[in-house]
Amino acid sequence: MAQWAVLIPAERFEAERLFQHDTLTVDGTGPTPGDEALIVAGGERPVAVALGRVTSAGPTGGGRIELVYTRRSFDEPASADDLPLSGVATPVDAAAFQRVVGRFAAAAQPRRTWLVSLDLPIEAASPAEAVRQFWTYVMDLGPRELPAFVSPSGDELAMQAFVLGAAANLDPEEDEDE
Repeated sequence: MAQWAVLIPAERFEAERLFQHDTLTVDGTGPTPGDEALIVAGGERPVAVALGRVTSAGPTGGGRIELVYTRRSFDEPASADDLPLSGVATPVDAAAFQRVVGRFAAAAQPRRTWLVSLDLPIEAASPAEAVRQFWTYVMDLGPRELPAFVSPSGDELAMQAFVLGAAANLDPEEDEDE
């Protein structure tokens, strides 16, 4: 079993931050089924955002690499700027692989219950029509425009708005002060 750094395309990275998927597929070659991979978002300062295991890979000379996530860290990525990245998939020696894995949050956060809501004032003739309009707005506007409100169960006063998968300040009075 080998270790790899696999670059996630920017548009797919955005989708992975917004929606939870079980697998990731990228165009490329190199890894073989069973290999471990650091999933890396590139850029000026590359960061490892997840760990995965290769489930299938295309033949040499062209293909696709499919990984199943084994650990996600999109909210607290680990620095990967010391990895020698070249192309979509780069072999990584075991020591460098473990060094980056060690940068992920030391322990997985305990699972807890969260309340997530999306409230939209909708004018409609019936509850069924209001629900249809609600789902239409959700599909049309999506996470780019609609804030979701999140709070720990039992602590609703800690509610925070999220847009595009990141905390957002929706207080117009605070925007005026800046």
